[in-house]
Parts: sequence; C-alpha cells; structure tokens
Amino acid sequence: MLFVGDDWAEDHHDVEIQDETGRKLAARRLPEGAAGIARLHELIAAHLGQDGDPGEVVVAIETDRGLWVQALTAAGYQVYGLNPKQVARFKERYNLSGAKSDAADAHALADMVRTERHQLRAVAADTAAGQAIKVVARAHQTLIWERTRHTLRLRSALLEFFPAALAAFAGLGLTGADTLELLARAPDPAAAAKLTLAQVSAALRRARRRDVPARAAAIKDALRVPQLAQPAQVTAAYAAAVQAAVAVLTVLNEQIAQLEAQVEAHFLQHPDAEVYLSQPGIGTVNGSRVLAEFGDAPGRYASAKARKNYAGSSPITRASGRSKVVLARFIRNDRLADALQSQALSALSASPGARAYYDKQRARGLGYNSALRQLSNRLVGILHGCLKTGTRYDEATAWPGAANTEPLAA
Repeated sequence: MLFVGDDWAEDHHDVEIQDETGRKLAARRLPEGAAGIARLHELIAAHLGQDGDPGEVVVAIETDRGLWVQALTAAGYQVYGLNPKQVARFKERYNLSGAKSDAADAHALADMVRTERHQLRAVAADTAAGQAIKVVARAHQTLIWERTRHTLRLRSALLEFFPAALAAFAGLGLTGADTLELLARAPDPAAAAKLTLAQVSAALRRARRRDVPARAAAIKDALRVPQLAQPAQVTAAYAAAVQAAVAVLTVLNEQIAQLEAQVEAHFLQHPDAEVYLSQPGIGTVNGSRVLAEFGDAPGRYASAKARKNYAGSSPITRASGRSKVVLARFIRNDRLADALQSQALSALSASPGARAYYDKQRARGLGYNSALRQLSNRLVGILHGCLKTGTRYDEATAWPGAANTEPLAA
C-alpha cells in the first residue's frame, strides 16, 4: 500500500508518498488544478506499478470537499479528510519545538494515516443530489443570516436619529416589503411626516397586508409624533445610511425568495425527501438543511449514536477518579444544530409523543434548553432508524408509550 500526505493551499499542494514501513518514496509540490492532479496520478502510478489497485492508495488531506478531493475519490483512492485539530495534536507527539513547514505537514499527514487510519473515517462521498442540496441550502441560510445582520444595522441607525420609525413599523417588521418601500421613500423624520395616507395605504396593499385603513392611519400618526432631533447634517448622513441598508435588504429579500425556490426544487427531487418530510417538525426548508448537513452517503453513520454524536445533540461525559460530569456538546456543526433545534421546537406541537417526552424531561428538573436538546437527540435517533429502513415516520412506532401519556401532553 501507498500512503500519501497532502498539505493543501489555495494554489498548490505539498505531497509526500510513503510505503508501509514509513519510508519516504517521493515528495513534491504540485500546482492546484488539472495539471497538478495529473502529476499526482503519475507520481502514484510510478510507485504503485502497472498492476496496482488504486484502492491500495490512502490519501490524508485536511478537508473533505472541493474539486481536488472529488478528483482523488474519483480515481478510486481511499481519502481521509482529517480535522486540522487532530493533525495538530498528532504532530505534537514528535515535534515539540513548534517548527513548521508545508513539507513537514505533508510528512505528518502521511504518517498519521499510515499508523492511525483504523481510528479515522474515510471521506464518504455524497450523491450529486445531496451535494446540490447542501450548496443551495447553505447559501439560502447564509443570506438569511446576512439579512439579519443588515436589519440590526438598520435598526441601530434608526434608533440613533429616527426612533419614531421603529415604533411605526413595529407591527410590520423592518424586512417587510412595505416597510422597506416607505423607508426608501422617506428615510428621515421630515420626509416621513409628509407621507400621505394614500401612499402608506398603497405600500401596505402591495405587501398584501390586512386591515389596511387602520394600519395606514396608525403608521401615519406614529411617523408624525414629536421626537428629539439630530443636527441637519447628521440627519442627512443617517438618511443616506438608511437608504443604503434598505437597498441591500431589498435585494437580499429577492435573492432569498429565489434561493428558497431552488432549495425546494432540489430537495423534493431527492429520494429521501419523503422520509425527512414525514418527521415531526420538519418542513421543506428545514428538511433540506438537515439532509444537507447529515449528507446522504450510505454507511456514513454506523449507528444512531454516531449520527447523534455528529449532530451534537448527545451529551459528553468527563470522568476522572471520583469526578464525573455530563456536559452538552458545544463543538459541533452549528448549521445542523440550529436546524435540529428548530425541528424539536416545532415537534412540540406536531407530535403528542414528542410533547410528552419533553414534559417528562422538564418534570425531571431539566431546564428548557436541556429538555429541548434531549428531545432533539431522540428525534435524531428516530430519523436514523427511518433512513436506515427507508420507512416514513410513524407516531405509534416512534413513541410506544404515547397512548398512556396523551393526558399529560394535553
């Protein structure tokens, strides 16, 4: 067998090839891209021999995604995407000086995968459909996070010079189409006071709001309430900042809506979509995020416990001598953890069994977050079983004692 350590950078890769005894056979710096991967294949073939099996080549690299990793897996190599923290701890075993170089990192990667691969996990390639869902689901969630950041900036600016706008649009939200339209038209107190009832009503109708006459009158009156004022030059500067934030939020709203349609289209085409949508508390958007972060490679999770550990919903135990502490996991995939917490929260009203389980945890003395995390952990196990058997969620099967706890849930 051959063991390859690949220390990657944006434009090049430092690689080292070792045999089973740890003897260095070759070391090269290769360019990123098709030319570099072709030279790597040639280098491996020179030491593997014409009759060699690509499956006898084991590659260690500190990432599990990207074009280079795709090319390595497509060639039939065993690829291990290692956590940089694991690699750093491994190097400390024989390098105490703190010296570092790309060639030395490649050597450490080859050594690590040669001696420790029985404790490591090879890259499990997701299907093309699963990868596509991951791309659009993450992009959609990232834009939502960006919208939240810009909304908070807009709120901060309004609070500094135009607090009446916050009171006027409190019931509509700062990201609403009507709020953004009115702020773009009147970004400062003087312009807002000149807005007519017809203009406000028209914006509310375009946003399809209910009870337009009453809402429009309340907004018009709130914008004309006397308030403290900044100097004219400062007000003009704030108004320009508000207009810029409104323009950004308007574009973000449009792109989020377009990406949401893409998320739904890709997710509904996936063969596991039916299983995910059958779970309590999971809709199209949240289901796509859970599928994207778990992946769909068969055999990636050996057991429900492995899936729970990756999700970060299962606790960790630290025991030493007479001390034993059970703690929540905080080193985890935050995107997945957010989606699963959202599912658990929605499941409280969608599943009587989930509600009864949550109430049981609260009765034991657990706090809100701890009980919700316990429920999320249980739901991950149920999802694992459904995916493993290819069956839809069934309330009676998931919660066998639900019939005895329905009065408690009610």
